[in-house]
Amino acid sequence: MEPKRALYAGTFDPFTNGHLDIVQRAVKIFDELIVLVAVSPTKTPFMSTEARVEVLKKLFAHEPKIKVDRWAGLIVDYAKNNKIGSIVRGLRPTGDFEIEFQMASMNRKINHECDTVFLMTSEKLYYVSSSLVKEVYHHQGDISAFVPPLVLDEMKKIKG
Repeated sequence: MEPKRALYAGTFDPFTNGHLDIVQRAVKIFDELIVLVAVSPTKTPFMSTEARVEVLKKLFAHEPKIKVDRWAGLIVDYAKNNKIGSIVRGLRPTGDFEIEFQMASMNRKINHECDTVFLMTSEKLYYVSSSLVKEVYHHQGDISAFVPPLVLDEMKKIKG
């Protein structure tokens, strides 16, 4: 029997505790989870792609079921190229549903062999987003409750 493989993609700039919650829950469902750092041509990231990949590799070094990779194309193409049957997405009660439903529908049209699996974000973390974390951080606010310590350490290196 083929292992159940999934990918969880995002720019992860930065990777938050909300993202971590989704990863920890998804890894219980799938035999292998690829955390995919998506390179977006329309975004100017705070952290470099290399820094995001490296911090995630360190963060998940203890978990053999998790692999970390990067990709600059469509995630459904990555899934197809790597024989991955599921894309994991987190849903917050903050208007995510419409855009996520549209994206899942488009992905299914492009790659009909790949399904999207939605996990509801934890009620303790639903308000956390990378954008808000960056905003608080740029105003010298304490973000230690919103990101894993390794991510915070990496962010501090960038800011100086």
